[in-house]
Amino acid sequence: MAREVCSPYQAKALRKFRKMVAARSPGTEQSNERRRYATGDSASFERESFGALVEPYRKQIKAHCYRMMGSLHEAEDLTQETFLRAWRSFHEYEGRSSIKTWLFQIATHATIDALRQRKRLRRILPAFEFASATDVPTGEPPMEIAWLEPFPDSEIDALPDNAPGPDARYESRETVRLAFVAAIQYLPPRQRALLLLVDVLGWSAKEAALLIGGSAASVNSALQRARSTLASRYTPNARIEPLRLHDESRLLERYVRAWEGKDLDGFVALLKEEATYAMPPWRHWYNGREAIRNFFGTVWPRYGRLHLVPTRANGQPAVALYVENKQKGWRAHSLQVLEREGEFITGLTLFMRPLGPTLFPAFGLPEDLPDWPV
Repeated sequence: MAREVCSPYQAKALRKFRKMVAARSPGTEQSNERRRYATGDSASFERESFGALVEPYRKQIKAHCYRMMGSLHEAEDLTQETFLRAWRSFHEYEGRSSIKTWLFQIATHATIDALRQRKRLRRILPAFEFASATDVPTGEPPMEIAWLEPFPDSEIDALPDNAPGPDARYESRETVRLAFVAAIQYLPPRQRALLLLVDVLGWSAKEAALLIGGSAASVNSALQRARSTLASRYTPNARIEPLRLHDESRLLERYVRAWEGKDLDGFVALLKEEATYAMPPWRHWYNGREAIRNFFGTVWPRYGRLHLVPTRANGQPAVALYVENKQKGWRAHSLQVLEREGEFITGLTLFMRPLGPTLFPAFGLPEDLPDWPV
């Protein structure tokens, strides 16, 4: 990975900040703490300098935390934790590595710490753990399972440096797809971090060893184990189809029209023969167009009117589903992520209640629509 440099504004902020630190007289920790914010202007400038240096990397750090954790909410918390740790140690930063490398080091250690404290090491999708179903579930979904969560495209669009290094094995858009993020959850924390740093971000084994600890030989050995485990659960896309807004818009128009009209034939016509459908937090998932037809043919008559709002998640088209409640208006029901191939759907994942509505605010969507004239 090429060494990154600060922007002129960042470099100027860093130089001024170092002068400020150097000007502090030595003494006890308590004395230094009293001197740290001698004036309001000094404290304000310190915060502004820190922000100028680290804010350009916020989205990249959050995406890294999401890949590590498989959770939108945990990624947000750990991004905040990363910046908090960076702020607390900012006066010790000497510029021996780039700001980005320094932040990724902090974020990687923060996520590894969080994973080791978890009761469940990984978040999952149904098809990775359970056999496909033919029946319709009843009762309540299981609450003991930690499910993978989707990630809004607003967090990954136009990243300041979205191009991976020369050693990367995957295209950037592929590494935020649900299937990829679900597959890497099966790696132990350290292997997961190394694979992301080297195979996704394109860092060298030597750079990864310096960041995460250990020798280059131990890093390469861990990478080989990680790649073997990943290969057993994920087949890299030979070609990530380029985004064609016209094709995607046409697919979404047909999809929305079929759902809002409960047009079963129209909906099924959008599916490839081998399409899959999953609906966390339920364990059930369905394999093949006919199984999906049978499921929706059974459940759609149970619902009133439906309204869908297009959005994007994990580099893929998505929609938010609202269901009419005559007393309470339109209520958030599910967030739906579509895996597509051309103008057809190969995979459909609906993040259902109670999980789904908790995701709506991160996508800029309300949980309730008071009224919608359809």
